[in-house]
Amino acid sequence: MEDSKNSTRYFIGMIVAMLLWGVAWTAGKAAAEHSNAEVAAFWRYAISFISILPVIWYLKVPLKTDRMGFVYMLGAGLLTSLFNYLFFAGLSHGQAGYGGTMVTALAPIFTYLMSIAILGTKVSTRQVIALSIGVFGALILLRVPFEGFAFLNVESSYFLECAIVWAFVTILSQKASKRANPMFYTLVVFGVAGVTNMFFALPHHPFDIQAYDGVFWATIIFIGVFPGTFSTALFFLSAGKIGAHRTGVFMFIVPVGAIVSSWFVYGESIALSTVIGCLLAFFAVMLFNMKRTSKAVEQKV
Repeated sequence: MEDSKNSTRYFIGMIVAMLLWGVAWTAGKAAAEHSNAEVAAFWRYAISFISILPVIWYLKVPLKTDRMGFVYMLGAGLLTSLFNYLFFAGLSHGQAGYGGTMVTALAPIFTYLMSIAILGTKVSTRQVIALSIGVFGALILLRVPFEGFAFLNVESSYFLECAIVWAFVTILSQKASKRANPMFYTLVVFGVAGVTNMFFALPHHPFDIQAYDGVFWATIIFIGVFPGTFSTALFFLSAGKIGAHRTGVFMFIVPVGAIVSSWFVYGESIALSTVIGCLLAFFAVMLFNMKRTSKAVEQKV
């Protein structure tokens, strides 16, 4: 009975983390509208880095890794800074609900494809079918069957680039996970991303506190502390208890938070093609990660 209660607690924790990550898209749009992509990108991870330090101390996280682990974390931090900029740049032009749905759905598909192409990951016939469904879902999300290559506009291109960059970050995260504690990895990534984004924000005077209004500070602090530090800690703690193979499924709760919050704040509607594409990608991820009763094909990521 106690194990069941604990399991339920971690499932709830994972859901809360995913919903907050979804709301971050709407809050990010507000922050971008009241500043610019460079300043918002810097303060997001600067706040996350500062606020995660007490968590690291409280959990007594071991701050150690080897040389390759540091290289992976450095690479992930630099790519995260790029993702961070694209995140706010995309939101300054496009819809939060569409961006949150598109990136969340496409990133896992791109991750699998890159793992196969770059790392030589072996896949089964079932997984090939899953990827085919995922690619079809991605095309629906990008509205290719209806609008051709119209997705290569300012709004969608940033979100597409976000998904591609995040796929690379995911691969580096998988590599680093064997060499460092996940929370230490997160600390380093937050730090590297914050410092990198700072250099690009300096021409916009990010430390001129009074230059930005209360809406910006309220939303950027919210993103940095709650979807940033709180949800990340909650995610890692819950993922370790419910199993890594289940965490991918929870990622598809993110669009719910993005869609509902963007509808509530901005009155954004969601296209049927977005829903269908997201569901196809969701099904593809579930099928790809489904455990076989026979001998499973291991992913050498």
